[in-house]
Amino acid sequence: MADIIELNRRSVRATVDLVNTIKPADLDRPTPCAGWAVRDLLAHQIVQNHGFALAASGARSELASWQPRPPGEDHVAEYAASAQAVVAAFAADGVLDRAFFLPEIRDGGPFPAAMAIGFHFIDCVVHAWDFARALGVPPGIDDDLAAAALPLAAQVPDTPESRGSGKAFLPGVEPGGAATPLDRVVALLGRSPSWTP
Repeated sequence: MADIIELNRRSVRATVDLVNTIKPADLDRPTPCAGWAVRDLLAHQIVQNHGFALAASGARSELASWQPRPPGEDHVAEYAASAQAVVAAFAADGVLDRAFFLPEIRDGGPFPAAMAIGFHFIDCVVHAWDFARALGVPPGIDDDLAAAALPLAAQVPDTPESRGSGKAFLPGVEPGGAATPLDRVVALLGRSPSWTP
């Protein structure tokens, strides 16, 4: 697989580009994430970026610190700061030799760094698609990024214990006949590629 740190950096960049287009009037638009408006997805991604940045240092954190908070007045700057923090943390010397503690995932870890960065990568790829669908714009995820995300998405267990209401992903759905690599990624993780607001 290509360098997971670089793949992740590019996926984060795609989300930043999308967030840069979000106007205050867009914050209440529905997203493909059931029950989440654009503002909720922003809050989720901001806390995830900061949480993964902390985890990249090898530090442990409490689940409570991963709870999203409503974005402030300048959501673009707030998101950009969180994105910069996680990209810088993943680029730090020796990061791939560290264990990551992620209290939201399974038993909290420790997880090998490449696996943990892969979790963040798949999250950014899918949520770029979510933002794009909510806003009615292209997701900015190149085919090679989507192709790299496919095997990671396929590894997410698709069982009643791990998928469903209140969980990170819904059960997988059929992507349709002319599915792109990104369509297949989002379908594996329970989103209909044909979703519209």
